Amino acid sequence: MKIEPAKKLEGVVSRVLHAGGDNFISAKASSLSVTYDGIVGDYHSGLTRDSGAREPWYPRGTEMRNERQLSILSEEELSEIAHAMSLEIVDPGWIGANLVFSGIPQLSFLPPRTLLMFEGGVTLRVDGYNAPCTDAGGAIAKNIGVEANDFRKTDEAFEFVKAAEMKRGIVAWVEREGEIKAGENFVARIWQQWIY
Repeated sequence: MKIEPAKKLEGVVSRVLHAGGDNFISAKASSLSVTYDGIVGDYHSGLTRDSGAREPWYPRGTEMRNERQLSILSEEELSEIAHAMSLEIVDPGWIGANLVFSGIPQLSFLPPRTLLMFEGGVTLRVDGYNAPCTDAGGAIAKNIGVEANDFRKTDEAFEFVKAAEMKRGIVAWVEREGEIKAGENFVARIWQQWIY
């Protein structure tokens, strides 16, 4: 079995966003205050959450650990998604991002357990890849002016799922509390890796 050695990558927080409403859509913020419950006042905050379509092994609505406290995207992958959809931009707020990074190649491929250690003291632990869905694609359709009764069933929603495959970013949970600011540097500490 081949074992890849541990390594560190350096990146920058280019944007921070907060979903303070009753859905996942997020808006620009100057900083995020994070506790063990996630981002204070954010739609996805909470130590636990209800299971959904991503957890078919539980009955829907089963209380479980919230490993999806933060949604993280990269500038580079957002640009690739927009290009694939023939759009000028895909705004990270449309698809519920909390953090947007630059400088980490293929961010969506960061493995589970990767530690994101910010210069201000916060540490996030990556749970894994955030697969694209038609909810996010529908939000893009709505924001670019598509008219529909159900935005999740538009061509653009399905196009997003295809365009964002392995480019949709990652989800993480808070390992160490504090504040994350736009412009802050961080280190991604990747553990030894192997395929079982």
